[in-house]
Amino acid sequence: MKIVSRNEELLRDALSCIPQSSSRTSLSSCNKLIRFEDISAAAFKIQCGIQKTPCMYSRLSKQYGMDIYLKKEFLQYTGSVKERGVCYLLTSLPQDQQRKGVIVASDSNFSMAVAYHASELRIPVFVIMSTSTSPARVKMCREYGAMVISYGATAKDSQMHARRLAQENGYLYLEEEDSAVYLSGLGTVGLEVYEQVPKLDAVIFPAGGHCGLLAGSAAALKHLNPHIAIIGVESESFPVLQQSLKAGHPTEDQACSNHHFYGDVSGLCFGSNSLQLTGKLVDKVVAVREENILISMLRLLEYERATVDAEGAIGLAAVVAGKLPELKGKRVAIVLCSGNLELHLMQECIGRALALDNRVCRFSFVLSDCPGDISKLLEILAREEARVLDIKQERVFVTSELFTVEVICTVETRDKIHTAQLRNALLERYPTATLTER
Repeated sequence: MKIVSRNEELLRDALSCIPQSSSRTSLSSCNKLIRFEDISAAAFKIQCGIQKTPCMYSRLSKQYGMDIYLKKEFLQYTGSVKERGVCYLLTSLPQDQQRKGVIVASDSNFSMAVAYHASELRIPVFVIMSTSTSPARVKMCREYGAMVISYGATAKDSQMHARRLAQENGYLYLEEEDSAVYLSGLGTVGLEVYEQVPKLDAVIFPAGGHCGLLAGSAAALKHLNPHIAIIGVESESFPVLQQSLKAGHPTEDQACSNHHFYGDVSGLCFGSNSLQLTGKLVDKVVAVREENILISMLRLLEYERATVDAEGAIGLAAVVAGKLPELKGKRVAIVLCSGNLELHLMQECIGRALALDNRVCRFSFVLSDCPGDISKLLEILAREEARVLDIKQERVFVTSELFTVEVICTVETRDKIHTAQLRNALLERYPTATLTER
């Protein structure tokens, strides 16, 4: 069951009269897809239920040669920008439907936002999650105030069960889609960025299949200043948006990942409305590698004390990867849209990012099993100012001569230059040493 409002009817009518071609049309025709007045109305209606997040000058600016301002949407109550669209969606429901309740079927940021804001609005809310959902997300959703039901081994099973319950009990089944109401709510990010950062040259958003934030905010920003460059960033492993734009319609055969690290970055393109807006209003879409995303997460944690997930860090990743050289010396806002990475994944990501950033390396070599040999190794590491994170000795499964020990040591260094100095010092003393930097 989909929500249909007057705004959505206007959006559908506008879409039906747009020729299907790859050529860009004028801004006035683009704004017919979603009216600026709709976004302004959404901003007014959700102002009491949504945080107006800061958009602050970043310490990373000097490092990357541009004035970077970070829009910290991960500071929303549920840690995601999806709250904006969901809050406007729920407040726009008829009162009789609000009394009956809503139901969703996923463990995504969208479902978390529905759980929280429906509870705040005193709307009965049910969330169906598969039995494979992590206990932490189930607990969090319950704490937001939703009735959580575990059902089915897969997301598809949960969705079918949710639809059946909705039909039997009169609940409204909600799924993330690009209705005008939802896009208008997400578009309020563009309004705030424009208000908070004067004389903007460009704004960078996460893209991927769920490009509603990119599309809605682009509509707001291009209305206010057509000269602001709007840039979307997606994963190189899942170039969903680029494929869909090239095909001229949402493609359904992309390779996707169900891994929680990627979030909505790897999702399927969920609607033609967002795709139409993106194709007509967005100036550039770039793709970045997973390594760039991990480095971006590390930079944000170190320089901004910002704990974000892949979706939240992917905008900065385009700057880290050097994909946007035209922005050097410009004033750029980057939207950090989400911060809902599970703790065990966060630890894994930071460790991997340190290795990619040449600040953690591992080496192994074979020593004679004699007293004092390990202490000599530690003396070299201390002299080179390397911090030992872990050291292991293997005596049984050593393939070299008898009475030897294989030493595997993991150390932390300052940077790539420091790592090279350490390598040279070790190879001078242990010519057979094998160093693994990544």
